[in-house]
Amino acid sequence: MRERIINIIVILIVLGLGVTGTLYFVNKDESPTNLVNKKVTITSNDSISESIDKIYDAVVVVNNYQGSRLTGYGSGFVYKKDDNYGYILTNNHVVEDATEVKVTLSSGEDVEATVLGTDSYMDIAVLKIDADKVLQVAELGDSTEAKLGDTVFTVGTPVSTDYTGTVTKGIISGENREITVTNNGTEYMMEAIQIDASINPGNSGGPLVNINGEVIGVNSVKLVESSVEGMGFAIPIEVAMSQIDKLENGEAIERPVIGVSLYDLDSVPLIGNSDLRIDSSVKSGVVVNSVERGSDAEAAGLERNDIITKVDGTNVKNSAHLKYMLYKHNIGDSVKLTIVRDGNEKELTLKLTHQIGDSN
Repeated sequence: MRERIINIIVILIVLGLGVTGTLYFVNKDESPTNLVNKKVTITSNDSISESIDKIYDAVVVVNNYQGSRLTGYGSGFVYKKDDNYGYILTNNHVVEDATEVKVTLSSGEDVEATVLGTDSYMDIAVLKIDADKVLQVAELGDSTEAKLGDTVFTVGTPVSTDYTGTVTKGIISGENREITVTNNGTEYMMEAIQIDASINPGNSGGPLVNINGEVIGVNSVKLVESSVEGMGFAIPIEVAMSQIDKLENGEAIERPVIGVSLYDLDSVPLIGNSDLRIDSSVKSGVVVNSVERGSDAEAAGLERNDIITKVDGTNVKNSAHLKYMLYKHNIGDSVKLTIVRDGNEKELTLKLTHQIGDSN
């Protein structure tokens, strides 16, 4: 009996199960009333402390001052360092409208920071601090290698600065999510990683980290609804870094504008457009309400009441989704639009020559 129990203990240790308890052995030569009390502790190898050490001191609190008043804060992390500066990635909404930005290091020191560039669409901002203030530089990973169920964790400052340096752990719950958010009354779509690790106000801009201690995303509370629990979202690190050179140099991000006003197909009953003919086979898309003169849309041949159903063969869900697909392209690129006009399907070539801020 004793040998059998010992074998069970060995198996538990191999499996890495963390159990602490008291085991009672019965010697085969003893009666059941003579129990030998031995306390056995079985340890677990489930710690991520080494991975946390690789990122912890790279994470900072980003403080937003408007005038002399602290109006908000979020998180950020140092992703690069050169001879002069350390560069910090955070969310745009963390530093939006700031007249002054300071970052608090893991040591507790407050450091002046300069906002180099921001992008409201990706919700990304880049800051710089003096190089000699940098305590650690984060190692960037590859979010495309992450799989459903992979362990991830976050480091940030949720709810209050009393909880600076909080670590939360979870798994990747969803890949390649397309999340619709609203910014200044305009809906747009973003690609995101879904996680079940807690993301609370103050975590915005902090790193989403894989089990190897590599950053694979930038957390964004902006993508989380207050009525939903257990669903967090992060911007894939490849998306966040895709325009990093321009942001570091304070340059505007070029995004195409095609010169149309649109409404979603499912809004047609509300619009009350009696001139629009919709075939029963058309299940999703966007309706062209008007076309600007001299625009890329006019050059492509788009007309009022055209229904845009596909971009480069991908079904268009709504106007936010159309914008999302167009924003993946550069100025000068061409895309294929599939449209339905008067019940007939056609294909048009749309060349992207105008960008946001241009006047036609």
